[in-house]
Amino acid sequence: MIGLPLFLAGVPALAGDRYVDARLYPDQGSGWERFRGVERALVAGFDDVCGDTFCEGEYYNLQAMRLRCSVERASGQVAGCTWTFAGSNTSVLDDGSIEVDLRSYACVLPLAEGTPLESLLHALETVPPRDSIDVPLPGASTSVYDALVDCL
Repeated sequence: MIGLPLFLAGVPALAGDRYVDARLYPDQGSGWERFRGVERALVAGFDDVCGDTFCEGEYYNLQAMRLRCSVERASGQVAGCTWTFAGSNTSVLDDGSIEVDLRSYACVLPLAEGTPLESLLHALETVPPRDSIDVPLPGASTSVYDALVDCL
């Protein structure tokens, strides 16, 4: 009986689920690569600006971890997107030990209510990949970059 919950934890969203991961919408075959392409473009944009902005301070080694969006299965509208980041700062102490300060961030993208996933992906795909971080999000005057300024 213990194996069943572990098995079910790895099963993709079931047909009855109201919300699904954007990578699985409308299905895994068509959603996965498209969403990952947008995520790769955003990471490239982040990497371009990181050194002059977010990565200048104590956590100079910030890394984009994962962009995750939830989508209402019936409507295709995005319920929310969160992009996670992690960074660290280490110091050698007088006794030879190493002090580690780890930080993680969960940055919520400022999406307009009712934004269709198709509109979000299209907006981020229609510019050169490294520019997608600066594109105003559909129905909003703010970009992913603006959200990161507020978060990081």
